[in-house]
This record gives sequence, C-alpha cells and structure tokens, in this order.
Amino acid sequence: MNSTRLFSIGTLTLIVAIGGLGCSGMSQRGVDTAAGAGIGAVGGAVLTGGSAVGTVGGAVVGGVVGNQIGK
Repeated sequence: MNSTRLFSIGTLTLIVAIGGLGCSGMSQRGVDTAAGAGIGAVGGAVLTGGSAVGTVGGAVVGGVVGNQIGK
C-alpha cells in the first residue's frame, strides 16, 4: 500500500475518533464544524486519490463550511 494513502487513512481514522469522543460537551456550532471537517477530509481524500494535502485541505474547507452552517 502506498505510504501516502496509508497516512491519509490513518489521518481520517484519527479525525473520526477525536470527533466522536469530543462532541459530548460541544455546542451545536462546534459539532457542525467537526462534522464538516470530517466530511471534507473524506471528500478531499477521495477527490485527490488519497493525498495528504487533499485530505487536510478538504478538512479545512469542510470545517469552515460546517462552522458557517452552524451560525
């Protein structure tokens, strides 16, 4: 397996794990931001073929969109 792809899968797993554990005391806007970041990370990884830059970029864009939806 390609090391970049393996890194992306590990990063996605970590984001999902942290997001799932940290949502209990968060506001709705925070939950929306975290969900957007997770969805964006998956989308970025899929669209760029698993590159780390695409995964992180997707997480950033998704987080911003989720934050704005939570307003």
